[in-house]
Amino acid sequence: HIPANQLVLAWTASANRDPAQFPDPDRFDIEREPNRHLAFGHGIHFCVGAPLARLEARIALPMMLEQLRNLQRVEGFPITVHMGIVFVIRSLPITFQPQ
Repeated sequence: HIPANQLVLAWTASANRDPAQFPDPDRFDIEREPNRHLAFGHGIHFCVGAPLARLEARIALPMMLEQLRNLQRVEGFPITVHMGIVFVIRSLPITFQPQ
């Protein structure tokens, strides 16, 4: 029961962890198939920038990994995150050796 005048927030990110859609939803699996995630929304509310974001990731990540050898997270420093409407990584200390 939800009381009258109660604020309700639909958290679409929760749908990305639905065990009915994603076997072992807490496991990170970049090659998961099928991958019916809602990171870019759905239907009429689908993000028009999704193709650009995917293209940027497909181009930028390999280039970054090629240029930054020995890319590692700095141990002993926490990954700082903010969980509001959007999940944001505020800091992720890394070390690397430039190419």
